[in-house]
Amino acid sequence: MKTTKKIFNGTLAVIIGVSMITTTITAQPKPWNVPANFKSMANPVAKGDASTKAGMTLWTKNCASCHGKMGMGDGVKARMLTTSPGNFSAAAFQNQTDGEIFFKTKTGRDEMPKYEGKLTDDDIWNIVNFTRTLKK
Repeated sequence: MKTTKKIFNGTLAVIIGVSMITTTITAQPKPWNVPANFKSMANPVAKGDASTKAGMTLWTKNCASCHGKMGMGDGVKARMLTTSPGNFSAAAFQNQTDGEIFFKTKTGRDEMPKYEGKLTDDDIWNIVNFTRTLKK
């Protein structure tokens, strides 16, 4: 009887441990194909304090819940996602063109919402300018 109880408790501990690990690991996002015309698109909104402040306000309202206050992918909703929201301070993000970031924000995909029709293009460009302040 004691052996059966030990086996049961051990098995239960393993099952709980594995389920905790699998729920905290999120898949890396698949490659995001950005059309060439967006990759080379210039940001029409000048970088500066006004744009960064506007972008930060929009970021806080629309992006931080998943991407985190500082873009580390640690927002309160991040753990509920099946894909990682990414680390915007990392080179992989920062090496993208402004046009690539604009396209991804505007069109969205999968768990990333589409902001076309929700935010103006200038709002999205302000967010792009703000994300540039998140680099390491």
